[in-house]
Amino acid sequence: MNTLAKENAISSDLTSPMPLEGAAGDSKKRAWLSLSLFWRTFFLLALLLIGSILAWLQTLRALEFEPRAIQTAQQIASLVNLSRAALIHSDAINRVSLIKTMTEQEGVRIVPREPGDTFEPFDTDALGQRISLELQSRLGPGTVVANSVNQKEGLWVGFTIDGDRYWMLTDRARFNRTARGTWMIWLMAAAALSLAGAALIARLINRPLKQLSFAASRVRDGDFYASTLDETVATSEIRAVNRGFNRMTEKLAKIEQDRTIMLAGISHDLRTPLARLRLEAELSVSDTEARAHMAADIAQLDAIIDKFLDYARPGSVDLSAVALRDVIDDCLYSARNRTDMHFNLDLADGLLVLADAVELGRVITNLLENARRYGKSVDTGVAVVDIAAKAYDNWVLLRVRDHGMGVSDEQLANLTKPFYRGEAARTAANGAGLGLAIVEKTISRMGGTFVLSNTPSGGLAANIKLQRAPPA
Repeated sequence: MNTLAKENAISSDLTSPMPLEGAAGDSKKRAWLSLSLFWRTFFLLALLLIGSILAWLQTLRALEFEPRAIQTAQQIASLVNLSRAALIHSDAINRVSLIKTMTEQEGVRIVPREPGDTFEPFDTDALGQRISLELQSRLGPGTVVANSVNQKEGLWVGFTIDGDRYWMLTDRARFNRTARGTWMIWLMAAAALSLAGAALIARLINRPLKQLSFAASRVRDGDFYASTLDETVATSEIRAVNRGFNRMTEKLAKIEQDRTIMLAGISHDLRTPLARLRLEAELSVSDTEARAHMAADIAQLDAIIDKFLDYARPGSVDLSAVALRDVIDDCLYSARNRTDMHFNLDLADGLLVLADAVELGRVITNLLENARRYGKSVDTGVAVVDIAAKAYDNWVLLRVRDHGMGVSDEQLANLTKPFYRGEAARTAANGAGLGLAIVEKTISRMGGTFVLSNTPSGGLAANIKLQRAPPA
């Protein structure tokens, strides 16, 4: 590939979306689809309570609907029958006086029904229809129940007396619907109280699990002593879980402490004979080439010990605002003069990340060493390393990419496993097999993520996502 084509390929890779950037967008989409335990519990309880309220509503309607319709129809039918009987058994003079008395004292008005009268049928809901049918069965098939006659509102009942048709007008208060409104008020109040109770119950259920989740995250970060749960809670099951979790963290803290002490002792005990071996080799071996090989082997053993210690370093780190470009420049200072490496930088100025400067320096150094060992071009023998970084919302995305042979997709996910070795092309150098495992563990301790990927134009890319620090 000529120089111009290579520069175009590098530019295309640096400006293409990073895998972590796509993952950040996907996580935002998934956040809308996922629900916390609190909201799941709340929705399930709310659904149960609302279903129960609706069932009670249907039960009350069934129990109240029929008796109320029959009672109302009986009252109206009794009023019509009494009025009709009084009119039938009174003469013409007394009939006028009777109608006047009924109007003044009982609020009942009886008027002749004319052929041209227009009326609006009685309420068309289920209760009104049931009352109309009940009145027709009691007063006869010619009975008419209306809301208004000739645009005059009221409770109108049409009946016949010896073939003559009449309207009886009475007050609608005789048919009182206030009970239905009262029901709705009480049902709405019950629903509101039920939802408030569901929220309280969901909160009580979710609180110990939320505390356990927070404590587990602290343990994951290596902070064993700040993750103690309350062992005096009232619920026996939660108390047992908290007690078991605290005992587990105490044991893990003891294991971590013992491991640190053990590794420090191993490091001291191994380096002392290594130093003697180096000195004896320098003094006793006369062959220059053999002496150089022995010194290289001893240096490799010393480097392997350093890798073990790096990987076993305690999990907690102190995060602060770190200038990413300064850390990268420090890591490149000793490597710029190497003849077998070439660097292309695309770093935005002023990028600040929340990290530990020393730990982040170890990460970048490990990635550069990995690229030097396994990312060299077959034609030139030079490892071309592209380092690019850009800000994305509250994150900074860093990519360190070589132009070597890359790895197969099957082995890509295993490269960060401790002591894993893939194909010989990328493991020709002698090492502990901990470089990328240390990188992933360190980035995780700093609250970031680490992903390896093959690039379309060839080579392996290390994609790092770190928390973005606010500007000073």
